[in-house]
Amino acid sequence: MLSISNSQRYYIHRKPTDMRKGFDGLSGIVRNEFLQNPLNGDVFIFLNNQRNRIKILQWQGDGFAIYYKRLEKGTFEIPKNKCLLTGLITSQQLLLIMEGIQLSSVKKRPRYEHPFVDKTSIKSVSLAHS
Repeated sequence: MLSISNSQRYYIHRKPTDMRKGFDGLSGIVRNEFLQNPLNGDVFIFLNNQRNRIKILQWQGDGFAIYYKRLEKGTFEIPKNKCLLTGLITSQQLLLIMEGIQLSSVKKRPRYEHPFVDKTSIKSVSLAHS
C-alpha cells in the first residue's frame, strides 16, 4: 500500500518515462539517473511524455511496490526546479500533484522545518571512558 509521510524522501524524474517499464526497468533508472539505491525506502516518481500517467516506485522492506495511475482527462504537474533530470520534492507537493492542484497557486504559511538528516551518512562514534 502506498503511504505518504514526511519521513520519506520523494524524487521526481523530470524526463518522460516509458510506462511499460516495470520494477527492474524503473529500478535501473533510479540507479543510473537518480544515482540512488532503490532499496533505501525513498519514493521515486515517474511520468510519461503526455504527463497523464504516473508510476511511483518504493522498496517496502520485503519487495518493491508500484503505484500506477492514469488520468482520463488533464495532466500531472512537474514542479519547477533547477535540476534537469531529477528533483527532490516534499510529500505535500506529491499530494498536490496527485490531486491536480496547481503548485504555483499554493501559498504555504511559514513554519519551522527541521533540516533533513541523512541517516546513512551519520557515522557511529564511540566514546572512551577515562
